[in-house]
Amino acid sequence: MKLNIKNETGKLRKVVLGQPQSMGEAPGLKDSFDAKSYRSIKSGIYPTEKDIVSEMNAFEKILKKHQVEVLRPEIIQDYNQVFSRDVAFAIEDYLFISNIISDRALEQEAYHKIYQKIDWNKIVNLPPSAQVEGGDVLLWNDFIFVGTCYDEDYRNYKTARTNKIAVEILCEYFPDKRVIDLDLKKNDTNPGKGILHLDCTFNLVGKNQCIIYKDGFVNERDFKLLVSIFGEENCFFVTQQETIDMVPNVFSISENVVVSDSSFERLNRHLEEKWNIQVEKLKYREISKMGGLLRCSTMPLEREG
Repeated sequence: MKLNIKNETGKLRKVVLGQPQSMGEAPGLKDSFDAKSYRSIKSGIYPTEKDIVSEMNAFEKILKKHQVEVLRPEIIQDYNQVFSRDVAFAIEDYLFISNIISDRALEQEAYHKIYQKIDWNKIVNLPPSAQVEGGDVLLWNDFIFVGTCYDEDYRNYKTARTNKIAVEILCEYFPDKRVIDLDLKKNDTNPGKGILHLDCTFNLVGKNQCIIYKDGFVNERDFKLLVSIFGEENCFFVTQQETIDMVPNVFSISENVVVSDSSFERLNRHLEEKWNIQVEKLKYREISKMGGLLRCSTMPLEREG
C-alpha cells in the first residue's frame, strides 16, 4: 500500500473508516474521556449502537459514491472503535502510530491487518513519551498544524492528547515543513469551555479556506496567526454553540467536495454559495454526542497530488 497524504483536501483515494459494530454498553460518567461524552452520559442521551451503525453506513455510502476505497478495522467485542482518526495518521508516505490514551489503547490491535499492507520502514512507532492523536494534526502542503496542551496540569486532563515531545518529533521528521503548534483550551466535562482536538476548533477545506473558532485557543495570537495565513476572506468563523455541535469537524473528499452534517445549515450554505464547494449532507447527530464527527471517523491513507 502506497501512502500519500500531503493535505486535508486532495482527492481521496483510500481511507480507513471507523468501526461501529459491537459498541458494548454505554459508559458511565467515570469512564467518559471527553467533555461531549460526559455531557451525553449525564443527560441520558448517549447514542445507541443501532443509530451509530446507521450514520456510519450512510457516510460509507457517500465515500464509495466518490470512488473512495474504504477499509475497516477488525471488530473488537464491546469496544468503541468509531474514531479511527486518532489511532494513527499519515503524513506524506509515513504512517505514525499514535500513543493514544490508555482508555483506548486496545484499539490498535484492530488495525494490524491494515498496517501489514504498508512497508515496515514507512511506519513510525513513536516513543512512549510522545503523546499524540490524529485529530490534533492537520496538513496543508508545507504546513503542519498541531494542536497541543502546554498547561502545567496536562496530565490531569483526559482531553489533553498531544504533548510538546510529539510536536518536536514531527519537526525532526519534516525539517522542510513549517510546524505550527497551537495551544488548545482543555476541559474534561464542559464542551463549551474546552477543545478535545484541533480539528474540533479548526479545519481546512477547498484549496486555501478554513473553518475556525476563535476561543478554542489559549492564546489569541494563535487564532490571529491562522487568520493571517489564510486571509480573513478565506475563514468561516463559527460560534461557541456551533463548535459544541462539532461544526468544524467536516471531512473533505476533494477540494470541491465536503461531507457535512445536514444540520450545519449556515456552514453548508457558505460552502456552496460563497466557496463553490459541493456539500454531501448526512445525519451524524448521534455520533456527535460522543465527542467526534466526520473527520474524527476517518484515517486517510491516500490522496491524489
